[in-house]
Amino acid sequence: MNLKTLAVATAIVTSLASTANAADQTQTSQAIKNVVLVHGGFVDGSGWQKVYNILKKNGYNVSIVQNPTTSLADDVAVTKRTIARQDGGVVLVGHSYGGAVISEAGTDPKVQRLVYIAAFAPDAGESVQSLTSNPAPGAPVPPILAPQDGFLFLDRAKFAASFAGDVPSDEAGFMADSQVPWGLQAAGGAITVPAWKSKPSWYLVATDDRMIPPPVQRMMAQRAGATVSEAPGSHAIYVSQPEVVAKIIEQAAHGQK
Repeated sequence: MNLKTLAVATAIVTSLASTANAADQTQTSQAIKNVVLVHGGFVDGSGWQKVYNILKKNGYNVSIVQNPTTSLADDVAVTKRTIARQDGGVVLVGHSYGGAVISEAGTDPKVQRLVYIAAFAPDAGESVQSLTSNPAPGAPVPPILAPQDGFLFLDRAKFAASFAGDVPSDEAGFMADSQVPWGLQAAGGAITVPAWKSKPSWYLVATDDRMIPPPVQRMMAQRAGATVSEAPGSHAIYVSQPEVVAKIIEQAAHGQK
């Protein structure tokens, strides 16, 4: 090969590489616009309102799942119906038990990224119940009352301190008095194929959480290979600090590590 031919070949290879890199950068920079928010146990989707408002203002198409929290299978089915209504790729977000729901529902082909907000991220065969059955010595114990007809509630008098310590007292009181019954079949529902094993994930650790101890959150986030952020906040950080929560969701939407 003479020098002229070599120069031409080198120019072609360089051009192809530049085109490929440009395509990769374009793909990375294109934000996913569909966000689906999944609530956890004892609450409903209305707690996402402040996060919803921020994301909508910033141009995202936001849907909120209203889980019946009767069983993991039912909640996954409801979540998948919401995913099916989206017109493209989805950032799937779960808080608390909602993390178990998105771990199971997130294998849906439309789901491209997962976000865990102070959430459970169970592995195959694990459930929220199995992950909480042996708390570490000294770890806070959620004030869950004995089951009633197959459903769980938190002690209303202790709800604010355990679940919503940084939420205004009147709002925390409303949350305590409007609890949604959480089914034993939801808490005990085991994950089959966790989506975080095949989808990129982001995790926000609430460092003042008294429902899911922060060390447990960090363990699950590390195991999932998630991009991790931490912020001081209660288990209800999605209510008390919506800007922080919206920021990590937008980070995921842009694929920023």
